Amino acid sequence: MNDSEIIELYWKRDEQAITESQNTYGAYCYTIANNILHNCEDEEECVNDIWLRTWNLIPPQKPKYLSLFLGKITRNLSFDRWRKNHAKKRGEQEIHLVLDELKECIPASDDIEQEILAEELSEKINQFLGVLKKRDREIFLRRYYYVESTWDIANRYAIKESHVLVILSRVRKKLEQFLKKEGYQL
Repeated sequence: MNDSEIIELYWKRDEQAITESQNTYGAYCYTIANNILHNCEDEEECVNDIWLRTWNLIPPQKPKYLSLFLGKITRNLSFDRWRKNHAKKRGEQEIHLVLDELKECIPASDDIEQEILAEELSEKINQFLGVLKKRDREIFLRRYYYVESTWDIANRYAIKESHVLVILSRVRKKLEQFLKKEGYQL
């Protein structure tokens, strides 16, 4: 079943939509949740919550790409659960590294004005990613969207982990320069 057919089932409030979503995108959602949570029970709860959240969001929303829509929900729910689980402890998991790496090139959102401009910032980052070489863009997204380890990324592209780190560093510097040119204070 294709995405538009699954979305149509949601609009008809047919519970088959959840089953079809699970069959088509369940493994994809588990992978995203695993990259963030690294805990089977939390991943399973998170993925179960995805289907309820999707049921509640479609309608009124009608996503153009169901995979991206589900990926974003998975990511947000996983980060929420991760924050809840780590509210008082600070381990050395991948998420800390990812957030620390991005801190140097993404403006802080310490005030309300920055929160209001978050949507615009997102559009600017997407614009920036659109001009990157395909491999650099994919590596950046795998690291900062899907929260994959640099080791996993290196294996996927058959390059050394140090090369992945260099690529990420260069892309972050380019992003920082791009955002400064666009008027963002870092």
